Amino acid sequence: MPRINESDLEWSETTHGGTAFERKKLGSAAGAERLGASLYELPPGAASWPYHFHAGNEEAAYVLSGEGTLRTPDGEEAVEAGDFLLFPADPSGAHRLRNDGDEPLRYLAVSTMRDPDVTVYPDSEKVGVFAGAPPGGDGERVVSGYFRRDDAVDYWEGES
Repeated sequence: MPRINESDLEWSETTHGGTAFERKKLGSAAGAERLGASLYELPPGAASWPYHFHAGNEEAAYVLSGEGTLRTPDGEEAVEAGDFLLFPADPSGAHRLRNDGDEPLRYLAVSTMRDPDVTVYPDSEKVGVFAGAPPGGDGERVVSGYFRRDDAVDYWEGES
């Protein structure tokens, strides 16, 4: 049985604008192929990944410590240690966490790892496309990229 202790892993850091967090990819470190699991820490005043939802992968988060705000299509609500948050693989699952507290917001994020997947970013009107390895996966992708939704073209455009 594969086993990993989070203290054996180094944090990776992501920082861009208001997004700032540390992450330990527990699932991939343990060899998981169809289940993603990551430990996240958001410092006070920071937010997680941009507001998004997945078309192919369900996500969930369990708040371990700290407090913050969860944004969903229904608005914003406070979250705290002990809260379990489910994000379906459709527009109703759009989400972003923000740390409004004075201490780090620490949570375990879990997701299915279905491939291919499309991520949708309602605020910036972008989509992300992933094939060969799902978002968060470590495998090589045959197709991936982010595109403005307004760049859509007709199916037959450019074809003869």
